[in-house]
Amino acid sequence: MIYEPYISLSREALLRVIAEQMSEKRFRHVLGVERVALELADRYACDPVKASLAALLHDYAKEQPDSVFLDLIDRYQLNPTLKTWGNNVWHGLVGRYLITEQFGLTDEEILTAIARHTVGASDMTLLDKVIYVADYIEPGRDFPGVETARQLAAEDLDKAVAYETARTIEHLTYKGLPIYPQTLETYNAYVRYL
Repeated sequence: MIYEPYISLSREALLRVIAEQMSEKRFRHVLGVERVALELADRYACDPVKASLAALLHDYAKEQPDSVFLDLIDRYQLNPTLKTWGNNVWHGLVGRYLITEQFGLTDEEILTAIARHTVGASDMTLLDKVIYVADYIEPGRDFPGVETARQLAAEDLDKAVAYETARTIEHLTYKGLPIYPQTLETYNAYVRYL
């Protein structure tokens, strides 16, 4: 796959750089997300190059130390309340800035899909939905409800987003964890598809 004009690396070179930034388990996950993202891109007529790049880079910042994210929040003058959240929010919303710095990637559609892959948005693009859903249903995922999510993804991407968001909120409330406001906005926007 050719990633120009988005980045100057070949697929092989990009995979080497990504593999150096994460554990082997995380790298396998990234490859699984790309595989599913390409399947969804084909099914729903989404740009396969953008789907591949967003999938490969979506967790690029996942294993960075907190200090990297806190520095990026300060340097890019992001909302300071972001500092009260953790890696599950940061690696997408803030990680996009690290990706821009390290790869020169400036395509807003790809960067937004990376930023939204865990928290969603009320106005998700097709690429946003493809990455959001692919991250949830990639072949390495094994939890109650994942097969339902996979079936929904094959039928209707909006239904898959709704189901995934509802299950994520259910999981967070069961664990007594705070829910990022944008995730609640996603739920409110997509609940009609349930």
